[in-house]
Amino acid sequence: MAVQVETLEKLQRRMTLTVPADDVNREVESRLRKLARTVKADGFRPGKVPMSVVAQRYGYSVQLEVVNDRVGRAFADAAREAALRVAGMPRIAPSEGAPEGQLAFDATFEVYPEVKIGDLAAAEIERVDAEVSDAAIDRTIEILRKQRRTFAQRPASEGAAEGDRVTIDFEGKIDGEPFEGGKAEGFQFVIGEGQMLEQFDQGVRGMQVGQSKTFPLKFPDDYHGKDVAGKEADFLVTTKKIEAQHLPEIDDEFAKALGTAEGTVAALREDVRRNLAREVRFRVQARNKAAVMDALSKAAELELPQALVDGELERMVEAARADLKQRGMKDADKAPIPEDIFRPQAERRVRLGLIVGELVRANGLQARPEQLQSHIEEIAQSYEKPAEVIRWYLGDRQRMAEVEAVVVENNVAEFVLGRAKVSDKLLPFDELMTAS
Repeated sequence: MAVQVETLEKLQRRMTLTVPADDVNREVESRLRKLARTVKADGFRPGKVPMSVVAQRYGYSVQLEVVNDRVGRAFADAAREAALRVAGMPRIAPSEGAPEGQLAFDATFEVYPEVKIGDLAAAEIERVDAEVSDAAIDRTIEILRKQRRTFAQRPASEGAAEGDRVTIDFEGKIDGEPFEGGKAEGFQFVIGEGQMLEQFDQGVRGMQVGQSKTFPLKFPDDYHGKDVAGKEADFLVTTKKIEAQHLPEIDDEFAKALGTAEGTVAALREDVRRNLAREVRFRVQARNKAAVMDALSKAAELELPQALVDGELERMVEAARADLKQRGMKDADKAPIPEDIFRPQAERRVRLGLIVGELVRANGLQARPEQLQSHIEEIAQSYEKPAEVIRWYLGDRQRMAEVEAVVVENNVAEFVLGRAKVSDKLLPFDELMTAS
């Protein structure tokens, strides 16, 4: 029999489903008989509980289970017969006026929208690129030196200087009153590395071990501590220890210590260049992909199924709770997190997911096996044991699904960039690496 589907509004549809009451009753009776074999009740041996007792205790829940199963199958069959692409789960409710011997239910649901993608040739996209400079390699090697530096105590007569690690006690007051977070003992930091505000760094420079000093400090207006932002404090600082840093020389021994196969400075620089080039590729790709997604979002017309948006909202709220739990928040699973703060992002994700899905389907942009393998191998190259990383990815379906999603998005980005009005821009290395 043909399925009657009623259009309510936009993507919302409704259909009435019927299931034979006798079939439901027989299935309920069958399940109750199976349950009676194992159910326990006071005063009866296992397997000897009367059916009337079993039905009284479990009849309603078993009937609800059977009805849900039957209606679920009926809905799936009807949707398939009507060639519907259902978005999300249907809402099922009893319906009045069922034919004799039948149970009737109304299923209200949404369908996937028609996605209309405009002329991609009219889309304007800025495509960026960047190069790894010698200066970038020098800065990276300097970071590697700092990671392997040592500190030795300075003579008591010498004052603290740039690059020294100092251990201090300090107390800050605003208008003569202490404030939260303004006091510490045995606090350690390296002068000139941005751990402290510049005024604080300047105040400590030149101090000797055992010396105490008071100096003013004005907190920036945009300081993260809102209680002190824009205010001026007086800090009393006492220096407990001053240590000068010693950086390793950039020589073949240094290269060997970093695991460079050839053990030479030239080989070390080449390793650093390759690693930076890999990071540049990933960042350039991500930035260009974001530009493509923005252009696609503007070029496409579609309605958003609220069921999909609600599902995405639920996942984002759960992820936020999981993050709070990871940070040690007590009762994170009960934390009140308003969905509305995630709604714009959820709607964008659903919108782009539908657009990308349409482009992939219409243009055969699915991820190919060799693309998946190549992407995994590229990721693995940044690890000490690439073969183990590759096996780690290949051995897990969820991880492979994540890789596939990235490769598909890359295919879509290349497809769009090949058709849009593209302007190329070479970014300075530092700008690319510091961009959020």
